Amino acid sequence: MSGRWRAMVAADLPAVHALSERIHPELPEGPEIFANRLAVYPAGCLVLDAEGTIAGYAVSHPIRRDAPPPLATLLPAIAPDADTFYIHDLVVAPERRGRGEAALGVRQLLLLAEAYPQATLISVYGTGGFWGRFGFDVVAQDRMRDKLAPYGPDAVYMIRNTKVR
Repeated sequence: MSGRWRAMVAADLPAVHALSERIHPELPEGPEIFANRLAVYPAGCLVLDAEGTIAGYAVSHPIRRDAPPPLATLLPAIAPDADTFYIHDLVVAPERRGRGEAALGVRQLLLLAEAYPQATLISVYGTGGFWGRFGFDVVAQDRMRDKLAPYGPDAVYMIRNTKVR
């Protein structure tokens, strides 16, 4: 049976963190990061609910263009002059992949992104092709080098203009 994306709630946070540790062991973020994002921008926090099991999650929020927060950094608030929608992470458990559920989550996030001129993300693990299917293009690698370094050698910064699609 297909899961459904829904709003993340505080009770989901332990399962979200556990899935994050499973998928991103070399990019650790503590449970406080997920709680922080849920507190500062709940609209951008989703979970993939598969019959009561958290099988995926998405964390996103507005930022200033080319200014994604460093990995594992708490946000005091969303910048009042944020001009870009940032997809921090979208994960589907490996055993659930191939069902189109990730694409459904991306589409939900892109609806939120329509309020901004562009959406950005940092692609890791060679997932640029996946994001390219949704109109994201690799950009700004030189000026983003320091920000990308903590994400690993294959990390790329990607952008999608939301007003022309």
